[in-house]
Amino acid sequence: MNPCTNPPKCLRTVAPRGNSAAKTNPTRDAILSGAFGGLLAGSITSGLDGAHVKAGWRWLFVVEGAATMGVGVIAYFVLPDCPANTLRLKFSQAEIDLAIRRLQRDRPQVHSEVEAKLGHWQAFKLSMTNWRTWLFVVGYMAIVSSSTLSYFYPTFVKGLGYESTAAQYMTIPIFGVAFVVTAITGYFADKKSQWRGIILCAWMSIAMLCAIIICVVYNFRARYALLVIMAAALWASNGLSLSYASTTFGAMPNETRAISLAFVNATGNLARIYGAYLFPASEKPKYLKGFGVISGLCFIGAVSYILLHMLLEGKKRV
Repeated sequence: MNPCTNPPKCLRTVAPRGNSAAKTNPTRDAILSGAFGGLLAGSITSGLDGAHVKAGWRWLFVVEGAATMGVGVIAYFVLPDCPANTLRLKFSQAEIDLAIRRLQRDRPQVHSEVEAKLGHWQAFKLSMTNWRTWLFVVGYMAIVSSSTLSYFYPTFVKGLGYESTAAQYMTIPIFGVAFVVTAITGYFADKKSQWRGIILCAWMSIAMLCAIIICVVYNFRARYALLVIMAAALWASNGLSLSYASTTFGAMPNETRAISLAFVNATGNLARIYGAYLFPASEKPKYLKGFGVISGLCFIGAVSYILLHMLLEGKKRV
C-alpha cells in the first residue's frame, strides 16, 4: 500500500511543481531506510536467534512489524493534511500560508474553467487518452521491474561467501551509494530541468550495461561492484521519473493530473508482482534469466524516456 499511495500524495499535495530535488526526497529517504534495514536485519537475526524458541528471521518480522504499526499511529498525529486543513499545532500560521501560496502559484488560473466542465469520468478519459501518461507508465514499469532485484541482494551477496547475517550487513553499501547518487541526481535535475529525460535515459542505459555484463562475468566480487552501480542507477531513476511525470502533467487540469500521476505509480508498482519471480533458486548462482530480463527492461525504459524528451522538447519549439 505504501508505494502506491504515499509518492503521489507527496508529489501532488506538498512538493512545488518543477522542484525535482524536493520531489525525489521520498524516494531518497526510502533508500536510506533500506540501508538501515540491512543493519537492523543483521543485528536482529544474530542477536535474537533462538530467543523464546524463535528463529532470528521470525524476530525480524515481529520487531519490524511492531515498529511499523507504532510509527503509523504516531504519523497520524504528526504528518500534515492538505495545508489549508492541517492543524495549527503542527505548523505555524506563517508556514501554512506559505504552503498555500505555493500551491496557488503552481495552479494555472486557466484550469478553473476547464475543470468546472470536467466530470470525474471525463477527467479519467482525458488521462487515459494522453500519450504522455502511457509513455511514463512504460518507463516507470521498466524501472520498478528492474528494481525488484533489491529483494535478492542478500542472496547475491551470499555468493561472496558471507553467511546470512553478514550478507545482510553487506547490503548496506548498496543502499548507501544509491542514496548519495539519488541526492546528486535530484540536485542536477533541478538545475537542468530540460535534461531530465536525457538523465533518465542515461541512468537506464548504465543499468542495462551492468545487467548485460553481470550475465557474462561470474566473479562474485565483480558482480557485487556492478550491483552497487546498477542499484544506484535504478534508484536515481525511480525518484526522478515520478518528479518528471509530476511536472510534465502540470499542464493538465488538476483532477486529470492527479489521475495520471496515480495511474503511473500504481501500474508501475504492479511490476513488483512478477518481478519477484525473476530470480528463482533454480537459476543460481548465475541468474541469467533474471539479469537478461532486466537488461531488456532497462532498454525499454531508456527508449521511453528519450522519446519523452524528444517529443516534449519538440512541442516546446513549435
